Amino acid sequence: MRLIALFAIFGSVLAAQDLREIVRRAVELDARDVQQGRGYTFQERREQHELDGSGKVRKDEIRTWDVIPLEGTAYRRLIARNDVPLSSDEKRNEEEKLRWNTEQRRKETAAERQRRVSEWERRQQQRLHEPLKELPDAFNFSPAGEAIIDGRTVYVIDATPKHGYHPKSLAAAYFPKIKARLWIDKAEGEWVKVEAETLDTISFAGFVLRVARGTRYTAEQMRVAENVWVPKRIWYKASARIALVKGIQLEVETRLSDYRRLQADSAVAIVDSNPR
Repeated sequence: MRLIALFAIFGSVLAAQDLREIVRRAVELDARDVQQGRGYTFQERREQHELDGSGKVRKDEIRTWDVIPLEGTAYRRLIARNDVPLSSDEKRNEEEKLRWNTEQRRKETAAERQRRVSEWERRQQQRLHEPLKELPDAFNFSPAGEAIIDGRTVYVIDATPKHGYHPKSLAAAYFPKIKARLWIDKAEGEWVKVEAETLDTISFAGFVLRVARGTRYTAEQMRVAENVWVPKRIWYKASARIALVKGIQLEVETRLSDYRRLQADSAVAIVDSNPR
């Protein structure tokens, strides 16, 4: 009987280690994905709903951009508001902005270009990948079965904060106050979907911004080519308080679609094809 119990305990520990390695591998691949996605153009649609503390609508808008690689970094060109294409004058204005930015970037010295590209890459890593680095060590993982997403089999893994874990970076400071569920592709090891929920109030920038318990966040990504996975959808719904006074309720959904791999000179062709 004791031997059976010992094997059961050993099996549980091994399963936990396997899950942690699955998560760790997904985090490693995510760093590669951030780099791989740089050569793609895509469309970004952001829908934002904002209410004040009394529930009154403060902002309700949808914006859509074309995002293109431009001289080493991404450029966002507004193409629609509230799903309505820009007017001729607005479109002309956006084309002029694109042309001006292209000319400015082409005038840069090698050192100036390197600084701009390096800073952009740093922000991309900080925004898209940095928070994930401590994920394998900051949580306890348990299996929640398997599922099918977009025709692909995925592991479903629940993550709860590891008691006594002290975050090593600012990007992971909120980990002790959230729980999450992860969907990880069984064949390629990439994360496909993440859902997270706050377990307590989280403060940012001191106490300037406080996000309430129950805030929910979802991120999804998709496969566009061999070894290339890119963001597909980001959604969050939060109640927050700014400077301990101003309360807001916010729901934001960003969808990214129409990914196309560009050749080195494709962005130049996009700019040069716009009539003057």
